Amino acid sequence: MIPRYSRPDMVAIWEPESRFRIWFEIEAHATQKLADLGVVPQSAAKALWDWWATNPAIDVAAIDAIEAVTKHDVIAFLDWVAAQVGPEARFMHQGMTSSDVLDTCLAVQLARASDILLADMDTLLAAIKRRALEHKFTPTMGRSHGIHAEPTTFGVKLAQAYAEFDRCRTRLVAARADIATCAISGAVGTFANIDPRVEDYVAEQLGLSVEPVSTQVIPRDRHAMFFATLGVIASSIERLATEIRHLQRTEVLEAEEYFSPGQKGSSAMPHKRNPVLTENLTGLARMVRSAVTPALENVALWHERDISHSSVERYIGPDATVTLDFALARLTGVVDKLLVYPARMEKNLNRMGGLIHSQRILLALTQAGLTRDDSYRLVQRNAMKVWEADGALNLLDLLKADPDVTARLPDAELEKLFDLGYHFKHVDTIFARVFG
Repeated sequence: MIPRYSRPDMVAIWEPESRFRIWFEIEAHATQKLADLGVVPQSAAKALWDWWATNPAIDVAAIDAIEAVTKHDVIAFLDWVAAQVGPEARFMHQGMTSSDVLDTCLAVQLARASDILLADMDTLLAAIKRRALEHKFTPTMGRSHGIHAEPTTFGVKLAQAYAEFDRCRTRLVAARADIATCAISGAVGTFANIDPRVEDYVAEQLGLSVEPVSTQVIPRDRHAMFFATLGVIASSIERLATEIRHLQRTEVLEAEEYFSPGQKGSSAMPHKRNPVLTENLTGLARMVRSAVTPALENVALWHERDISHSSVERYIGPDATVTLDFALARLTGVVDKLLVYPARMEKNLNRMGGLIHSQRILLALTQAGLTRDDSYRLVQRNAMKVWEADGALNLLDLLKADPDVTARLPDAELEKLFDLGYHFKHVDTIFARVFG
C-alpha cells in the first residue's frame, strides 16, 4: 500500500486508529450484552460508552508502546483502554479471546472496503454504459488472434465490458455477504465462557451475520473467496485495459487515452503518446491477483486455529482493497475520457480489400449448391491474393473475375454480400440483453 496508488477513503479503513475504534465497539457491545444478561454490572457497560461518548482520540503510539512489552496487540489495547476508563474496564473481554476481536474487526473492515468497491464499480459501469450507447453503431474491426476477422461496433466491445463488470459486481455482493461474519465464541469456539447471545447482539450491532462454527477463528474459506473475487475483478480490469492498449498502437490507433495539455509521453521522443494509464492498470491487476494464492493457502490452519494466516492478512487486506479501489477509479477515468477515432476505424475496416466479408461469400456459395469445402477453396484462393498484396487488390473484383464463383453468384449478388451494415442487424438485441 503506497500513496501513489491509494485513495483516502479506502486507506482510512485500514489506519491503526480505525482498527482500534472497531475493536472498542466490539468490546463495548459485548460488554453491553453481558450486562443485559446479568453477567457483568451495567455500570461496566455504561463506563465504556460514557468514555466513548467523549469521542476520545486513540493514542496509537501509546498502545504500540505497551505492545512492545506485552508482545500482544489485543492485550496492549485492553490495557490502554483500562487506563482511560478506570476500574469498570476490568469487565471488558469477559469470556472472549483475541480472535473474537481480530476476526470480527477484519470482517467489518472488509465489508466497508466492499462498499467502497461496489460504489467504484457502479461509477465504472455508468461510464462504460454511456460510452457504449454513444458508439452503439460505430463500425470497427473485430479481431481474433490479433488478425482482422469480421466487423463489429465499438459499442458492442464496450457492452461486453459492461456485462463482464456487471457479473463482477454480482460476485462482489456475494463475497461481501460471505465475509461479513462475526465470531464471539471464545477459546476454540465452544462458547464455554460466553453466551452465544452475545455474539448475536454484536453481529446485529455491527451489521454482520453470525459464523455458525468459528472454532476460535472464522474459517478462512470465506476470506479465500473474497480475495479470489477481487482477483477476478482485477483480471477484468486488465482485459479492458489491454484492449485499449492494443487500440492505441500506432498501426491501429482506433482509440487512445486522453492526453492532457502539457503532458509528456517520453523524456527522449517528443512525439510519443503512450498508454501509460492502461499499462499501469495491467501492473496493478497483477498486484491484486498476488493476494489470491496466499488467501487460498490461509484456509488450512492447524486444528482449531493457528496464526499463520495473520501476517498474510495484515498485508493483503489493505493492499488488495486499496489497490483495487485505485484501479477501478483509474479505469473509470480512462473510459470516461477515452478518445475514439471512427474515421481510423473505417480506414482499418477497408485496409484489406474486403477480406472481412469472406464468410458471407462462403455461406452464399454453399447456399448456391457448392459443398462447404469447395466454397471455402474458391473464396480462399481469391482472398489469399488480396492478403499477399497487402490489401492492394480487392476481393470483390477478384471474385467477379473468377468464373467458378460467378457461375454460382452473379455480380449483383456478390456486391450485396459486401454490405457492412449486414453485420450490425442484431446490435439492438445484444444491447437489450446487456442493458435491459
